[in-house]
Amino acid sequence: MDGLDLLKKDWNKEKQHDKLSAKDILPMLHKKSSSIVKLLFYISIAELFFWILVNSIPYFTSDSYRERLDSVYSDSTMMILTIFSYGIILLFIYLLYKSYKSISVTDSARRLMENIIRTRKVIKYYVLYNLIMVGASMIIGIYYTFQNDPNAIKLIEKADNTGLILLVVIITLVTAIFTLVIWLFYKLIYGLLLKRLNRNYNELKKLEV
Repeated sequence: MDGLDLLKKDWNKEKQHDKLSAKDILPMLHKKSSSIVKLLFYISIAELFFWILVNSIPYFTSDSYRERLDSVYSDSTMMILTIFSYGIILLFIYLLYKSYKSISVTDSARRLMENIIRTRKVIKYYVLYNLIMVGASMIIGIYYTFQNDPNAIKLIEKADNTGLILLVVIITLVTAIFTLVIWLFYKLIYGLLLKRLNRNYNELKKLEV
């Protein structure tokens, strides 16, 4: 057997090995992707219960907090905003569950890639929505506080122009810092899982080439 025949034989073995590798890699990536989306689904449920607890515990343990909250929610706008916000979280949970089910029954690399892209978009828009809602809710909450809280009203009445400017700056900084903390939380929790999901996507893309 000459050198050319040996080269052809080695090339055919390498080609067969690549096919077997791709055949073995796909189920692994499928399993990993399914596990990641399943974990995202569980985290979203935990987040829902977390926000419910954050809002419920002070309400039942502090009379002053309950009075302030009742005064704020006496306006239907805040009630509608809260219901809408929880509705979005429930919708997000449903979409993640749907993505998990879709990935679980996926039998091809291309369909798995499409489901991963869809999952990334859902999380991206959900995080963006939550950041907007955090900022908007804080601004609206502060507005209603200065409209209904007697102590806050007195503070506004006594403040001069410099005091009002300082107050606006403080409120802006507090809102920005709180929004940043929430963004870092999402970056830590969802960001790490999305990176793993992106790695799976890139591996699947290699298999498709």
